[in-house]
Amino acid sequence: MLVRDAMSTVILTLGPAHTLRQAACLMSGRRVGAAVVLDPDHSGIGILTERDILNSIGAGHDPDREFVGAHTTNNVVFCTPQATVQEAAEAMVRGGFRHLIVLEHGGPVGIVSVRDVIRCWVPARRSTVPA
Repeated sequence: MLVRDAMSTVILTLGPAHTLRQAACLMSGRRVGAAVVLDPDHSGIGILTERDILNSIGAGHDPDREFVGAHTTNNVVFCTPQATVQEAAEAMVRGGFRHLIVLEHGGPVGIVSVRDVIRCWVPARRSTVPA
């Protein structure tokens, strides 16, 4: 199976000037664990994850005064829609992270997460209702 078949194509994008609280509200509202960070002043694409927000709050930072740009991972590992789900899973295991930005033609077209990989490998069980 290919990443294109597993990835989410609804991408939340943030700018570096969003506060962590704004990011958390947007991520929660969209029910996503990661957002793509686009910074027009710096080349490249970054990622902010729920773990980044938790680490900041756990360190005592004020989420209303901390900005996404200070907590963005910029040395991001990417994959393409043509990569296999196995290759994406291996990259996540090697890097110790749970989200991969999917790039095509230099821009983000999706995100694939560990949850997406699991959905591909474990068929959904149908719940049975007792009679």
